Amino acid sequence: MNFLADEVFLSDKFIRYIAISLGFFAQILFSSRMIIQWISAEKNKKVTSDLIFWQVSLLASIFMFIHGFLLHDFSIMLGQLITYYIYIRNIQLHNAWEKYPITLRYFIYSLPVIVIGLGVFNNAFDINKLFKQDPVWLIIWGSFGQILFTMRFVYQWIYSERIKKSELPMGFWLLSLTGSLMIFTYAIITLNPVLIAGQGVGIIAYSRNIIILKKNHVV
Repeated sequence: MNFLADEVFLSDKFIRYIAISLGFFAQILFSSRMIIQWISAEKNKKVTSDLIFWQVSLLASIFMFIHGFLLHDFSIMLGQLITYYIYIRNIQLHNAWEKYPITLRYFIYSLPVIVIGLGVFNNAFDINKLFKQDPVWLIIWGSFGQILFTMRFVYQWIYSERIKKSELPMGFWLLSLTGSLMIFTYAIITLNPVLIAGQGVGIIAYSRNIIILKKNHVV
């Protein structure tokens, strides 16, 4: 019995190690996209929405979604599931999506569905595991921060669809900064090093883009 318990413990520990590793890699990509965008904005003296920003975002989202799935973290998965497809739509607005091999496009489209399906099949989505954090207010705080963080891309998507061009308007950065501050607080309380590292870089980049837009009198 002790042997089996030790084996389960080691298995859970290994899965967590893999999840944290994937999470850190995803956050490196997320931070890289912001640094690339930040450099482009400083160079052009205006906020830009470059294709590479969305390509790196999509790749990072794939790893971050798996990170949340392995840790049974509902708030992380909630944020990634919606923004995943918005990243794809912005790549389409840059007229780059059709250049990818069709098999790769179908795989990317279906990946979240496959992961969720595997979770349901293996009974991984135990409600007690998904909402494992305690107290309840912390779950609400973290989830609301993720909702705000997700809504920035919903706002950006609607804005871009309206002008038929991929852009990153002021509202996007204001929602980014607010959501990021909430998630950063959540990460400190839950001792999540992945979120702390990622949001720390993000807060600086979001603030700087707001300053650049204000200098250009963009509201």
